[in-house]
Amino acid sequence: MTELTPQSEKVLARLRILREMDAPTSGGRVLSYLYDTGMAELDELAAQAIRIMQPVNGLDPTTFPSVAAMERDVIAFTRRMLNGDAGQESGADNEVVGTVTSGGTESCLLAVKTARDVWRAAGGEGTPRLVAPATVHAAFHKAAQYFGLELDLVPVDAAGRVDPAALIDRFGEDVALVVVSAPAYPHATLDPVETIATAAAHAGIACHVDACIGGWVLPWWGGALPAWDFRVLGVTSMSADLHKFGYAPKGVSVLLHRGRDRQRHQYFATKRWPGYPVVNPTMLGSKSAGALAAAWAIMLRLGNDGFADLAASCRRSTDALASAIHAIEGLRVVGEPTGPLLAVATDESVPADRRVDPHNWADGVRQLGWLLQQQPGLLQSDGTRLPHTTHLTITPVTESVRERLIAALQQAADGVRGIEAANGNRLLVALPPLADDAGPLTSVQAAALLAQLGLGADGITLPEKMAPLVAVIEALPAPLAERLLIELLGRLVEPAGFSATETSQH
Repeated sequence: MTELTPQSEKVLARLRILREMDAPTSGGRVLSYLYDTGMAELDELAAQAIRIMQPVNGLDPTTFPSVAAMERDVIAFTRRMLNGDAGQESGADNEVVGTVTSGGTESCLLAVKTARDVWRAAGGEGTPRLVAPATVHAAFHKAAQYFGLELDLVPVDAAGRVDPAALIDRFGEDVALVVVSAPAYPHATLDPVETIATAAAHAGIACHVDACIGGWVLPWWGGALPAWDFRVLGVTSMSADLHKFGYAPKGVSVLLHRGRDRQRHQYFATKRWPGYPVVNPTMLGSKSAGALAAAWAIMLRLGNDGFADLAASCRRSTDALASAIHAIEGLRVVGEPTGPLLAVATDESVPADRRVDPHNWADGVRQLGWLLQQQPGLLQSDGTRLPHTTHLTITPVTESVRERLIAALQQAADGVRGIEAANGNRLLVALPPLADDAGPLTSVQAAALLAQLGLGADGITLPEKMAPLVAVIEALPAPLAERLLIELLGRLVEPAGFSATETSQH
């Protein structure tokens, strides 16, 4: 191993200081974003695999055949896991083929882009529609915006369940794609995949199953789950993220299509410039092969039995946490979750002075050293409102800290029981009148509003308690809330002197 110079050691020391600003990425303290097995060996395996592939450019597998070899292995495992091996005889029209992408968002974007192009090739004209339950992941909102589709969201009930008949009723010749989730992230609801995909096939409409979060855990979840994968013949594509319950580092996902001809619409190719011919199956051109190598290594190390063991751990912890939350007066688990996800809401069946607001509760849990994810309520197109909730993602490491976590959940609930939920409309009273149309807001105006909301004059100072902020986001008109959030995130990375880094001209 090459010995580092003092200057390089100084850079790494600074990096370690910056990392101390972050939420803990191991140990099970953060119940969103992270997918921790608790197995240090896997972390080291991933790190070494990334280091081996660090200089490799995934752009061209003809120059770097290791990339193609690893991708073939990952796609084969994923296809088998999602029951896509049926019909794999050579030349079959329904053969399942796929691509490794940079993450779930890219998989979702490419699924929509492919469906739009297939629809156009079949004679579709005008603006195509994308039909999905209101709980579909935000990546499909992004895809519709990027690729010029109309997003047609079907309202769900308070448990996150969509009425399949209501969704099927939206079908028409202008629908390029229907999307269902396995499960949907907000409430862990497994959409009625078989009913909807079968109806879509009869109508000649493509159906994508977003299994980004469930694809690498539901195959081993146990119980009699309804069919949700390629066993359903109407399913034309699926996405499944290796950097979630495949336990790989960010970012790596798999997008599978039923049929080579369909999947080829995903590609971009051109020879119409004076450089080398460009052929890309994904949105990225040059890309690191590190995440693919880490995912490949972890997949081989765990195998079917290893993933089954980790899924069983997640199942035990999910069941234990759901039972513990059901036992906390004033809280309830939303619906009937499928997979290692829980959404928690106020139990309105108890008297008001015994209720627990889930966002106040999450703030209380944060003060005890655990991070839960607060989700705003949603006003749907039919006028019904989904309640605001707090989300928990359970991973294998949760089992090692489960009793301490349950104690913190109970303690935090006792500390906020009977405290009224933050009222976003009341908090907005002190602000000047806000127009529904946020388009004209300049960055200076948006920053001033952020400051009035308690986020600091520079728009980057976050409050100690998040419940009031989330309540304001929920109360604001969507265009204005989105504009302010853009300003907040934009200013987080704007240079403001040299406080974050120390540079040297030597």
